[in-house]
Amino acid sequence: MSGHRGSGGRIRPTGKRRKRPSRRRRAKVIAAWTLAGALAVAGGGLGYAYFKLNGNLKAVDINAALGKNRPDNVDNGSQDILVLGSDSRSGANSEYGVDEGTARSDTAMVVHINKGHKSASVVSIPRDTLITRPDCTSDTTGQPVPGEQRAMFNSAYEVGGPACAVKTVESMSGIRMDHYVEVDFTGFKKLIDELGGVEITTTQAIHDPKSHLDLEPGTHTLDGEQSLALVRTRKGVGDGSDLGRIQLQQAFMKALMEQAKSVGVFTNPKTLFDLADAATKALTTDSELGSVEELTSFANGLKGLDADNVHMVTLPVQYDPADPNRVIPLEEADQQVWTALKHDKPIPASATEKSAGDKGSAGSVVQ
Repeated sequence: MSGHRGSGGRIRPTGKRRKRPSRRRRAKVIAAWTLAGALAVAGGGLGYAYFKLNGNLKAVDINAALGKNRPDNVDNGSQDILVLGSDSRSGANSEYGVDEGTARSDTAMVVHINKGHKSASVVSIPRDTLITRPDCTSDTTGQPVPGEQRAMFNSAYEVGGPACAVKTVESMSGIRMDHYVEVDFTGFKKLIDELGGVEITTTQAIHDPKSHLDLEPGTHTLDGEQSLALVRTRKGVGDGSDLGRIQLQQAFMKALMEQAKSVGVFTNPKTLFDLADAATKALTTDSELGSVEELTSFANGLKGLDADNVHMVTLPVQYDPADPNRVIPLEEADQQVWTALKHDKPIPASATEKSAGDKGSAGSVVQ
């Protein structure tokens, strides 16, 4: 601590005391599990570590990659963010499968934050959805990648990285994505561990040999490894489909948001720094969010958002008659969803009535 010695030999401090974070700042709320890290970084009191945290972030210039041939940028105060969970098996992720040199979007969500930033709609896109993928450019070789009919949605990230994933979603929806946020397996686990785990209640046992998740009915505090297993599990819940897994992911997101609200990270500088360090290492964002300063500004606009005001749905789909392991979009219902987001309106219940998603028992297993 800086200071000088007075006549009595005592050290008198010359600097100002750091103010304790206010109740208002502690009340910042997290919009989704991948955005949790971004908002935690913005919690306040991290100026002393700015350069270290800033150096952790990875950013992709989506605007430069896609150019001007995109949907109009409608500036009405709302925001649309493509959130991806990457399933790369490289590096520390190799324990989840063989590294084939590529990655796919294991989880994909369009998060629409309304213009008042008081509510949000989350649209999960099943990774096995058969779509028309537009022409893209490989993010590894720089070579053109021709578009494809009946391509799996998650192949867009595999062949063209974040820019192709964004271009594919914009082609499907007609909505320009304002931001891009990606988190990988290892980063997700570390973030949950730094939060101290996430508490959930299971209404039935979950035993999935593929994700290695074993839970009896009851209340559990899941660590990072267990949390990752839960959002990846398929065979242990419901009909074993990807649509059932999405329901588990949505339930976990709600629990994560509540956990982030209840953890007193702002009262402990070390805990706050460790959480921010893990969060910034976990995230890849678009270049416009690629600094702690920009993430802070983004978070300040979301502090009024609460979990009860986040409406989550699965993009309306049906099982493909030619392949029951794939789903195809319900075009009219999908347009209802995208039109609602485009006009900053709630998604009507009629849009999902005939969808194969958001049905079955999986959604009631985790509370």
